[in-house]
Amino acid sequence: MPYRRRFPRDHALAVTACLAAAGLFLIGCESDGGDKAAEPTGRSVIAPGKPGEPAQTLSPQEAAQKSDVSPPNSADFDYVRMMIEHHQQALVMTELAPKQAESTKVKRLAARIAAGQGPEIGTMRGWLKEHGERPMGGQGDKDGKDGKGGDGGGHDHGDVPMRGMATEAQLKALRAAKGDAFDALFLKLMITHHDGAVAMATDVLGQGNNIRIEQMANDVIAQQTTEIGRMRGMQ
Repeated sequence: MPYRRRFPRDHALAVTACLAAAGLFLIGCESDGGDKAAEPTGRSVIAPGKPGEPAQTLSPQEAAQKSDVSPPNSADFDYVRMMIEHHQQALVMTELAPKQAESTKVKRLAARIAAGQGPEIGTMRGWLKEHGERPMGGQGDKDGKDGKGGDGGGHDHGDVPMRGMATEAQLKALRAAKGDAFDALFLKLMITHHDGAVAMATDVLGQGNNIRIEQMANDVIAQQTTEIGRMRGMQ
């Protein structure tokens, strides 16, 4: 299934990354040199296109209208709930690295993954709350806050398989591993885990309807594809 078109890196660097309520990018935000923010008149908004279509440049008014007509559908909600659980298991795995990993590179990688995915869980929980929903019960969902509870062993979301999730047996083996053995198993499991997340994000780009979820999915694809390459180079 094709990916949604992403914003080019060089264009993104030129954008001041002001986010609208719908999660869209605003460009041309300027300041008069004082504390007062620029007036919205004349600013444009880059909105991701549908599969095979280019991104669109919209006025603030058009962006607001587009936001109103792109309510989340069931695919959007399923993706967010599953990705919360998916991220929670990644945190369970990365928490083992400081004491059990031998490689400094593995320890640093685990720390980066945790630093990225922990806040993403909060963002996704907030999105669900904004739309009157809550995460499904599962690993790490007891406290409903930091996503670190539970043992991270779940691998199904109703009838939908959770791609890339480690099994209970694999997590048990990871907890028991030390040194180089831990490093090798951690990289193997985390590559599979990231592959699953990228596949899930790609699916929602073709099946979802909400602009904010499109952006979240594109971020997952970009970040975790980069991390997959880094981990494969460490094996």
